[in-house]
Amino acid sequence: MPEQRSSNLARMQARMREAGSFDAIVVGGGINGIGVFRELALQGLAVLLVERNDFCSGCSAAPSRMIHGGLRYLENGEFGLVKESLRERDALLLNAPHLVHPLPTTIPIKSVFSGTLNAAIGFLGGSSRPAERGVLPVKMGLLLYDWVTRHRRLTPRHALRSAAETARQWPALTRDLRYSATYFDAWISHPERLGVELILDAQHETPDAVALNYAEIERHGDDFAIVDRLTDARTTVSTRLVINATGAWLDETNRRLAGPALPAEPFVAGTKGSHLVIDHRGLHDALNGHMIFFENSDGRICIVFPYLGNVLAGATDIRVAKATRVRCEDQERDYILDSLRLVFPEIEVRASDVVFSFSGIRPLPKSDHDFTGRISRGHSVEKLAGTPPQLCMVGGKWTTFRAFAEETADAALRELGRPRRRDSLALPIGGGVDFPADPAVLAREIAARGDMTPQRAAHLVAAYGSRARLVAEFCRDYSGDAPLGSSTCISTGEIAFLIRREFAVTLADLVLRRTTLAIRGILSAGQIDRLAATAAAELRWDGDRCKREKAELIAELDAYHGVTPAMLVERDKGEKASCG
Repeated sequence: MPEQRSSNLARMQARMREAGSFDAIVVGGGINGIGVFRELALQGLAVLLVERNDFCSGCSAAPSRMIHGGLRYLENGEFGLVKESLRERDALLLNAPHLVHPLPTTIPIKSVFSGTLNAAIGFLGGSSRPAERGVLPVKMGLLLYDWVTRHRRLTPRHALRSAAETARQWPALTRDLRYSATYFDAWISHPERLGVELILDAQHETPDAVALNYAEIERHGDDFAIVDRLTDARTTVSTRLVINATGAWLDETNRRLAGPALPAEPFVAGTKGSHLVIDHRGLHDALNGHMIFFENSDGRICIVFPYLGNVLAGATDIRVAKATRVRCEDQERDYILDSLRLVFPEIEVRASDVVFSFSGIRPLPKSDHDFTGRISRGHSVEKLAGTPPQLCMVGGKWTTFRAFAEETADAALRELGRPRRRDSLALPIGGGVDFPADPAVLAREIAARGDMTPQRAAHLVAAYGSRARLVAEFCRDYSGDAPLGSSTCISTGEIAFLIRREFAVTLADLVLRRTTLAIRGILSAGQIDRLAATAAAELRWDGDRCKREKAELIAELDAYHGVTPAMLVERDKGEKASCG
């Protein structure tokens, strides 16, 4: 077990010996749970975060990779949510500039007035399926978007183009357009890394903030038992407050932990969203650096944008009856690929071009809307009485995690009779601290210290921000630091750093959440062997454990991400140098 994790377990036990209780226990290590963990740590509270799998491994690992204001929420009349989302988008652009970047977004428009009445009905609370949006409702929405951000503008105002101007900028875009409109939102390169940085910041803030992955919480009278899933060790803990941040599993968690306070009706009714990562140079170049934000034939919004050298496309929006792990099914893959033909009819994208897929359940508030796109992406905090009382985080989305965490933390502070002493809206996150306006300056500084190519230094800056200096120094001191393969800048030293400093304890943690090896579609069988050898040395795995870890990772990639064992072997044959 890594020393970092052993230290966290020891700190939890020491808190119970010395103080007898935590102020709050946060159940669920997705982005909302991590956000409120950090908020409470900033207020000086003793707070324990418990996640039964890895941090950001559930719903929080399956977002669209967009950090956005939610233009389409205007059509649902959710002006307050759009205003909040735009504020949080801008805060992330400033606080995490190493991971969150501006994204020009273009809407293809085929008519003038279409969808105007439908948009008005939605704004007034109607539940009808949206109609195709013409230039008038799009223009109205973008004017509102610009107006909301008028006092703190970080991105350009929207622009409207004629059909001829659109064709010049996007020659492969469908020709049955009358206009296009471009506005700016943002994208996040690696959301799971942002979650880890928030945890590191929180634990640095106060020694009484403790985060545990691979740990279960069980009711034990008025107290709780924390079960370490890696060792089966049990620790009895007490708390004054429980915060349920388990997202799509919120109602299931209530059944386990709420006791007599269990609500009569469920809070959450999720929908499934699937996305594809596509390796297609023609499609990538046709996007011209923009996200195309468009409607499928059924009225649902679809997106496609450049992502880490490939193309990310999505998404589906399918009701689910039960929270469980999900995968992108073949019919969902075909739905997304078919949608691309609506906007790029002459570009043929095949299923064989998909190098990775991912799917998750959006933890939406329970709703009777027939059309899932009308279900609110807002959030609320629901209190359950009991001993101890429980706060339930209902709904929410990636962009607004900080605002939701702030709201929940304020409710917790009221419950505990504690004042708020710090605000997080303008607080840099992790590698966003002292991050230069020009990342190339930091990359040159790191490369200039020797033994590191400019490409590898740039990779470290993009992944870790200002913390890249720490990773580079660690790698220089790591005996036998070597590349995992010619197609990646990630090295064995970097993998060891992630194990020692960033809570990684399985190969899946490393491949799916701490690095971009899997989602970029470059992971190969040979890289898995080298990863496993490094992890085995760091974590003291024997031969059987090492084989099991590899087998479990390969099975997970096949079952949930569309990456077959044959694809992993084939990638070894076609691995290309990309790190100098």
